[in-house]
This record gives sequence, structure tokens and C-alpha cells, in this order.
Amino acid sequence: ILVILGFLSTLAVIALIAVAVTQNQPLPKNTKYGIVLDAGSSHTNLYVYEWPAEKENDTGVVQQVEVCKVEGPGISGYSHATEKAGPSLEQCLQQAKEVIPSAQHKETPVYLGATAGMRLLRRQNESAAEKVLSSVENTLRSAPFNFQGARIITGGEEGAYGWITINYLLGNFKQVSGWKKLLYTLRSLSETSGALDLGGASTQITFVSKHLSSESPQNQLFFRLYGKDYQVYTHSFLCYGKDQALQQKLARDLQATWIDFYFQTVENSSLPDPCFHKGYERTINISDFFKNPCTSDKKKQLPFSQLYIKGEGDYQKCRENIQKLFNKSNCPFSSCSFNGIYLPPLQGDFGAFSAFYFVMNFLNLTSESNPLALNKVTSTIESFCARPWQEVKTAYHHIKEKYLSEYCFSGAYILSLLENGYEFTENNWQRIHFLGKIGSSDAGWTLGYMLNLTNMIPAEEPARPPLSHGSYVGLMVLCSLVLVSVLLFAWLLFHKPKCLQKGIV
Repeated sequence: ILVILGFLSTLAVIALIAVAVTQNQPLPKNTKYGIVLDAGSSHTNLYVYEWPAEKENDTGVVQQVEVCKVEGPGISGYSHATEKAGPSLEQCLQQAKEVIPSAQHKETPVYLGATAGMRLLRRQNESAAEKVLSSVENTLRSAPFNFQGARIITGGEEGAYGWITINYLLGNFKQVSGWKKLLYTLRSLSETSGALDLGGASTQITFVSKHLSSESPQNQLFFRLYGKDYQVYTHSFLCYGKDQALQQKLARDLQATWIDFYFQTVENSSLPDPCFHKGYERTINISDFFKNPCTSDKKKQLPFSQLYIKGEGDYQKCRENIQKLFNKSNCPFSSCSFNGIYLPPLQGDFGAFSAFYFVMNFLNLTSESNPLALNKVTSTIESFCARPWQEVKTAYHHIKEKYLSEYCFSGAYILSLLENGYEFTENNWQRIHFLGKIGSSDAGWTLGYMLNLTNMIPAEEPARPPLSHGSYVGLMVLCSLVLVSVLLFAWLLFHKPKCLQKGIV
């Protein structure tokens, strides 16, 4: 009897332990990867994203795990040596190989989206744009990943995907466990935040508006994310990125004084510019300057081949010059931004990223906890512009001269775009939050692009425990009952009640 009881007890304990350990062992991590290359006007970035194979609500839970900045210019900068565009990406592709497990290389999709720089090149020289894309495709096809396409995305797509990124990272679509302690918290009455994107060649504004009308259907997009529908306003202004806006301003200044220039000699063909620091000088080749599609309509015949820019460091004059870029005289709709483009009333908070963030961060104007008032922002930029070039150059010797020399213009341009272009005022200025990263992911359009693309990737069956929850509970109860029964029987056998003992006597 002792042997039988001991065997049954041991068997019940072993069964309990075996079922518990088997059922509760860690499930295998089934992770998928994707690569998106952002081929911008000034440079290209490669982003590696990961998400669980078992998706939630038909939209992948995507996170950024790696970013690599490609050396050299953007791919549009290879218009005169198109065969070099593709090979320029190889170093970052090698970095992606090291991040993604080799067993998953073949199944990892890779996409390249080219933005405003390539949109401009296509306008200027369609043949060169096609050759650049062909070179890029050849390189991406030769990589061990699953090449899915390289194309020039529209300005509307760029704006919309940026909007998706911002709202995804802020948890406005769906709060994900562990993401509640975000460093940045934007909330609006519309439950989503608007997106303001500024690149080198274009700028985008995207947001949900309760007052969105049907008078300009080309500015409307529809998305379904996490089981909910969104109607979004978006518009992209080509040639109004910070680099092309500067080119436009210089062309306009040159056009305004071209009669005076016509009688100048090569030695004194200089243009005073209030948007550069006093003491700064720059030389521009006239032939290259007017090849740009953003300035070609302002082309003038001049008797010299080079133009010499001389800085004045006058913020107020700079703002006056910049504001001429925004034509507010004609609006065929109920309300407009500039150049006759429909814009519904601004609504909610806005996340401003890319060059909006980089410029304002350089000027120490990106306080997340308590956004600065508009007059404080204005006075800071005005003070920076007034500093002599030599002083600025000494203070920021670690920054490339090209970028450093343009921060005065870029700061003034951002204020002009937001105030004069989009009509942000002192009352709603603090609804703008300048964002570089949210959590571990960069604010930009590529994550939104990846989120949208993962909707087309079939969800895999999630890894499951060996037993269903009901079976697991049933087995645990059965084994426990067996163990308790054996122990109770043993106790009764060796500790007989007194009534039984008397009966025996």
C-alpha cells in the first residue's frame, strides 16, 4: 500500500510540474523586418523596422531598430553621374544585413521612396531621373533582401505618411502596452495631431479637420487604421522646402534689381542679403542657379557669370523679403493658405519635424515640456541673425559652413511659413511641438509608409502554448485532485478515527 501511495503521489506531482512548465515556457519570438529608404533632396536615410508576425487589428506593430545615413548627396544629386546613385547605398545596405538575422534576409521587404528632390529632377530632366532610379533598383535587387520597389512618391503621400507616423508614435491610433510613458504627449480635441514636415525641396501640412469641405477633393485622403476611418487634409508645396525657398528668394531679389545688375561689371556684381550674417559672403554660378525648376521662370540675361552675396544680418528686412514668396492675393475657396491653395481652419495640436525640428533645435527653441511663446521665438531668431558672421563661425566651428550660414534664413523662413503661410498666431502657436524623435523612432514619413505597407503583408498564425487555456486548467485541477485524494487516503489509512479503533477492539 505504501508503494502504491508513494507512486501515485509522485506521479501527481510530476504531472503538475510538467504541465505547468510546458504550458508557461516562453513562446518563440516571431519577428518580421522591413527596410525603407528615404531618398530626400539633400541626403538618403535607410531605416530598419521590425514588427511581430502576428499583427494586431490588421496593422503591424512596427518599431524602428536601426537608421543609417547614406554618405554623399541625395540620389537626385547624381543626375550627371547616374551610375553612381545605386552604389552610394551599399554601405547602409551592408549595415542592414548585420542588423537583420541572415535567415530572414530573403523575406525582408525593401522599399525606396524618393521625395521632392527627385520630383524636381523629373521635371527638369525626366531621362536622368529614370536613369537614377534604374541605378538604385539594380543595387537594391542585388542585395539579399526582397526588393519591392523604388519610386518617386507624391507630395500628398509624403504628408499623409508623416501624419500616420506622428499619431502612431503618440498612441493616438492605439495605446500599446509599455508606450504610456512617452517623453512627448500631444493630444487634441480631434484625437489626432496634425503633421508639419519641412524638407529641402518641399513642405507638407496634414491634419484632420471637422470643418473639411468637399471644395478641394485633391487635398483629401482616406485611411483605415486599427479599425477606424480617418478623413485627412493634406497638401505638399513643391519648391517651398528651406533650400528651394532660399533659391526662390534669391531669384526674386535678383529679378527685382536686374536692371541695376545689367550695367554692373563682373567685379562689382554683388547682392546685399539681409538673411545672411553681416560679414558673410557667398558666390553663386548664374548658369547653375537658373537650371533649377523652382527658379527657371525668373531667368534673366546678365552680363556676368557669378553673383556675390553679401550678408547684412537684418531680420526684419529678411522677413519682408521672404513674405513675398507667399501669394495671398487670390483665394478661390472659402479659406486658403497661400498661392490659392485650399486650407481648412487649423485644428488641434501639430507635430513639426524634419527641418522644422533641426533648425529650431539648433536655436534652442524646441522645449517639449513648455513650448515657447511666439514673441520669444521671434526675438531669439532676430538676435541670432544680428550676430556678426565671424562671431557665429567661431562659436559653432564644429558645424559645416553651408548649414551654419543658412540658419538665420531658415529660422526666419519657418516663422514666415507658419505665420504668413499657414496663419498660426500668438493664440495657437504653442500648439506646435517640434519633434525629432518620439521614443526610439524618428519622426518622419517612413514609419507611416511602413505601417501602411504592412497592411499588405499577410499575418501569420501566432505562436500558441501547447494546450488551450481550458485544457490547461482542466489538467491542473485533475492532477491536483489526484494528489489530494492520495494524500487524504494515506492520512485515513495511518490515522484511523477513534470510533473505528473502538469498533475493532
